[in-house]
Amino acid sequence: MPYWRLSGFYFFYFASLGVLIPYWGLYLKSLGFTAAAIGTMMATIMATKIISPNIWGWVADHTGKRMAIVRLGGLLSVIAFAGVFVSQQYWWLIVVMMLFSFFWNATLPQFEATTFSHLGEHTHRYSSVRLWGSIGFIVAVWIIGQQLEGEKISFLPLILMGLFISIWFSSLIVPEEAAGHAHITHEPLKTVLKRPEVMGLLVVCFFMQMGHGPYYTFYSIYMQDYGYSLSVIGFLWALGVFAEVLVFMMMHKLVPKFGLKRLLITSLLLASLRWVIIALFPMSMPLMVFAQILHAASFGVYHAVAIQLVHNYFVGQNQGKGQALYSSVSFGAGGAMGSLYAGYTWESLGTTTTFVVAAIISLVAAYIAYKKIPT
Repeated sequence: MPYWRLSGFYFFYFASLGVLIPYWGLYLKSLGFTAAAIGTMMATIMATKIISPNIWGWVADHTGKRMAIVRLGGLLSVIAFAGVFVSQQYWWLIVVMMLFSFFWNATLPQFEATTFSHLGEHTHRYSSVRLWGSIGFIVAVWIIGQQLEGEKISFLPLILMGLFISIWFSSLIVPEEAAGHAHITHEPLKTVLKRPEVMGLLVVCFFMQMGHGPYYTFYSIYMQDYGYSLSVIGFLWALGVFAEVLVFMMMHKLVPKFGLKRLLITSLLLASLRWVIIALFPMSMPLMVFAQILHAASFGVYHAVAIQLVHNYFVGQNQGKGQALYSSVSFGAGGAMGSLYAGYTWESLGTTTTFVVAAIISLVAAYIAYKKIPT
């Protein structure tokens, strides 16, 4: 298994995410956009995940050329993102980010399927590879946060461009043959989707990411409004992902001990607690630290469990489609809906209410997991 080549891609991909998600909203705010406009633009990035991964997943499953798609998506996302340097008009940025994210969002699901192909029967080692993505996120969000105070936020597009180019370069060194086409008998996708546990999982993933909408879209703006510096905000983002890394390192022990269903429900309940704390106690640094540590559960445990369930439910030639569906339903549809509702409730209902709504959504997800996911 080419451990470091796989890990390198995750490192740069999530480093770019560690710059885009925490700071892109602040960059848009510096250009004078309203909360509704920012929420809509962030939703655009998420919304392309509804379509993009499924289109590219279908192509990958029928050609077996997963890494070719990852490389092509990486290159085209670089070309598309260059459009942000042309104009800063609202509709132009909407179109540019839609094109960019259509190609960018095509890469990760196919790379995830490639990674599992490399792992073979050792799927429990996934977290040890994926944790380098979390490390990349930590390095980027903390270092970049310290450099973007004040007017320096204007350099954000250049930093992102450098990271997107690095993603493309790192994809060139991962071998294609390991992601090979699976010529085996498999269930039709529609048959898999009719299973109640499969639909239940996808609905849970949708609500979980919808609950994350206010966090991913407005957390940095929220904390800045309460007087936190960008270096502190970067530290809090990094702390959350550091806690996620620790969980990834322990998942191979947690899964056999507690089981996937119990871990999933626990992660959803702790996510709800996290949003309540952020909603009610933003001025308390100790509680903000605790809330970020809960990222270990609300993303770390959740993602590790969800992606293993997807791998279990979608087998053979459905593997790429399964990863694509997971990405499109959760990070795509769920993330877009979360960013969109947050953008409109942020100013109309208030910041506290917006995060409380997120907590309720996470509780709904926990109930569905309890009812639909088998033990």
